[in-house]
Amino acid sequence: MALLQVDNLQKRFGNTQVLKGVSFSLERGQVLVIIGSSGSGKTTLLRCLNFLETPDVGEITVDGKPLLNLGQPLSDEQVRKNRLHFGLVFQNFNLFPHYNVLGNITLAPTLMNMGTPQEIKENAMHLLEQVGLADKAEAYPYQLSGGQQQRVAIARAWAMRPEVLCFDEPTSALDPELTGEVLRVIKGLKGQDRTMIVVTHEMDFAKSVADVVIFMADGVIEEMGTPEEIFDNPKSEKTRAFLQGF
Repeated sequence: MALLQVDNLQKRFGNTQVLKGVSFSLERGQVLVIIGSSGSGKTTLLRCLNFLETPDVGEITVDGKPLLNLGQPLSDEQVRKNRLHFGLVFQNFNLFPHYNVLGNITLAPTLMNMGTPQEIKENAMHLLEQVGLADKAEAYPYQLSGGQQQRVAIARAWAMRPEVLCFDEPTSALDPELTGEVLRVIKGLKGQDRTMIVVTHEMDFAKSVADVVIFMADGVIEEMGTPEEIFDNPKSEKTRAFLQGF
């Protein structure tokens, strides 16, 4: 059984239909990379998966559990519970400036009673070691580079132990020299039974980390396949035209 199943997801903003029926599945431990031009629906898809937006039509199932039944509106409590299945790393870090690095990572697990204070702190320090920032636990966001802030954001998202971790253009706000350190961290998470969805414009990274690649265009999945199928032998003219720009 697929860990994540998405069926016929549609989303409209006013008169503009941004998602026009998106369906895919993802196995546990797989990395899905989504590519496409601006306005193709990539970010809206991630926001719908994370219940920051409510789809107009469609179904979302995680580990066999339906999260979205559009016949019945979701209560605020249901939305909060559904969000726990997903983590989202934003383009612009979104760290809490008045908390230090350790506080940023431990805040949500503490509020959710995900262990004793000592257990939560030890897990946070373990995550900081994984992203190479154990020595920055007491630093505040303003004292960190953009790349370091994004690595803290990754650790913060993983601290909630989501089934699926989503990245929305995680390097788009970074200078080129800082991009590599963030991509190395994401790549290092692969193969640790972690399921990830990454929206990115870094094609070399996409080739190296993806198990499955989706190319989105005009609110639909134009083409889906392995990195070799999409990058080396694309079937769609739209896919070929997009990749010629890289």
